[in-house]
Amino acid sequence: MDAWIWWLIAAVGLGIPLVLTAMPEFGMLAMGGVAGAVTAGLGGGMVAQVLVFAVVSTALILVVQPMARRSRREHPKLSSGVDALRGRQATVLERVDGQGGRIKLAGEVWSARALDSDVTYEAGSQVDVVEIDGATAVVMG
Repeated sequence: MDAWIWWLIAAVGLGIPLVLTAMPEFGMLAMGGVAGAVTAGLGGGMVAQVLVFAVVSTALILVVQPMARRSRREHPKLSSGVDALRGRQATVLERVDGQGGRIKLAGEVWSARALDSDVTYEAGSQVDVVEIDGATAVVMG
């Protein structure tokens, strides 16, 4: 069997743990295997094939990993559902105190209660949503 076929088998073998473990390093090593196969297909000797594999794999790991980390830091996880409502402003529709009340939050009417049971918010005032407790928004001024 030709050397380039062995390199492709190695690349597929390195791609399997990528799928199973979601570790991108295996994908970068698999790309190095593909580069080794191309080198073998172009007639490069075994030393050239191993060097190309090592250089491509190392370069991908050293370049792509820092870029991926930076991208994850710059694009924080998006909130959805009730998590997205925390920190939003709402308008009091019916007096809100420690026992209950009603607010308009994100275009919908929600039951609400004050975070501090001693505080009261009158209709028309703006409040901030601290958390969602079941179907009740917990708010503060």
